[in-house]
Amino acid sequence: MATTYLTQAIHRARTLHPERPATVFGDRRRSYGELAERVPRLAAGLRQLGLKPGDRVGILALNSDRYLELYYAVWWAGGIVNPINTRWSVREMAYSLDDCRTQIVFIDDAFAVRAEELSQRSTSLQTIVHCGDGAAPGGMHDYEQLIADHAPVDDAMRCNDDLAGVFYTGGTTGFPKGVMLSHANLWSSVMTVMEHIAPPYAVGLHVAPMFHLADGMFLMAMTLRACTQVIVPAFEPAAVTEVIRRERVGAVLMVPTMIQMMVDHPDFDAAAVSSLRHIAYGASPISEALLERAMERMPDARFLQAYGLTEMSPVVSFLLPEQHHRGSSKQRSAGTPAPCVEVRIVDADGRQLPAGSVGEIAARGPGVMQGYWGKPELSASVLRDGWLYTGDGAYLDRDGFLFIVDRVKDMIVSGGENVFSAEVENAVAQHPAVAACAVIGIPDARWGESVHAVIVCRAGVPAPTFEEIREHCRALIAGYKCPNSIEMRDTLPLSGAGKVLKTALREPYWQDRQRRVG
Repeated sequence: MATTYLTQAIHRARTLHPERPATVFGDRRRSYGELAERVPRLAAGLRQLGLKPGDRVGILALNSDRYLELYYAVWWAGGIVNPINTRWSVREMAYSLDDCRTQIVFIDDAFAVRAEELSQRSTSLQTIVHCGDGAAPGGMHDYEQLIADHAPVDDAMRCNDDLAGVFYTGGTTGFPKGVMLSHANLWSSVMTVMEHIAPPYAVGLHVAPMFHLADGMFLMAMTLRACTQVIVPAFEPAAVTEVIRRERVGAVLMVPTMIQMMVDHPDFDAAAVSSLRHIAYGASPISEALLERAMERMPDARFLQAYGLTEMSPVVSFLLPEQHHRGSSKQRSAGTPAPCVEVRIVDADGRQLPAGSVGEIAARGPGVMQGYWGKPELSASVLRDGWLYTGDGAYLDRDGFLFIVDRVKDMIVSGGENVFSAEVENAVAQHPAVAACAVIGIPDARWGESVHAVIVCRAGVPAPTFEEIREHCRALIAGYKCPNSIEMRDTLPLSGAGKVLKTALREPYWQDRQRRVG
């Protein structure tokens, strides 16, 4: 069996192109030779902190060059990465740490203020390393000191089916679930992404959150391609435009909200972004109007849509640049299956459906996850005979293009973030005035979808205001998951089996839309 190991990118960098620029973060620039020196030293520091092969390491930080180093240093040391969603509440963060027993966490300046509460809530967290630019707060180890104090160690050479990461995605029972991905899983997607959106020696820009696997995959592909990786802490349209101009960025991965905010900014300057040649987008719906507007305002760029999910490492399909044709029905699709990915549409019994029939997307290939951490029954429910049952509803046309029409799992994608309706319903239902509720995604021009709650109040209890519901939910779940709008009803529509008919709730909002999700 061939050996697939993600640290190969660092070995190649050391040998083939040590002088090439690797990372740009503000005024800090490092070469691939420096990266190849720092990663083994940081790995040594991790081992000194007690990391053993297979241990999980959490990362709670905004985008930075150190985030990139941490991915590879954890793998070099023999560990498993656990990137933490920076938008979660501390309660949700602590759950993800304890669920997979993460003992070491790296925290930057932006989240250092949460360290004490995180330590109090988590039963597994033992060691915190400060990875910001400021002085390390008391009780935390210093990132740069770990590198300075340790000589490089040999690569642990974790590979193939060894676990590389536990990537948490939205939970359906009030908590996230950890998707287990191996080195081989991630390697299969790296090869695909590298082919399509990471040209050799390109200058790439990280604006999407680096805790998202989509950007993580972009990172791994660009490192293997010896690209220069420009990194900004977070997305801000004017600042990103200036970085693109200054660094002559050629490739970027964005969610549609970012594209909209950039091209519709009052100070948008087409000349400043004229270096862009490759724009990959995905993670949430994009309207045809926005896509065409972006293509018109950035005519030199080639657009590529990626559809996937964390459980597929994450790539399922691509709508390639040559398939982006104004006015073409294919432009409303999610493209065709990526290399090494097989897709079929199945009915409720798992039977394959013919072209044009709507059913559930099932996919298989080397990217299929190993399962959900500590949830064998849930894993078995979505992994069957080598196929991953995605929970997304779609159809394939006669040319093999995938058209997604709804989400079987009732997942809402708002601004690139996954929001599971059951999780929000669980929070809303805890309000003392709420007798029943249903949460759906409704169209939003800026975020793709917006979280909307339909509420039935308890008899004789005053109806809560929108502000009361939102503040109530903020104490339980991350802010981006909280309802952005509510409506009161006397009853909820129910099926014969007593299930809420969310299709009926959604229909007034989506009936005039050709494309319901992205």
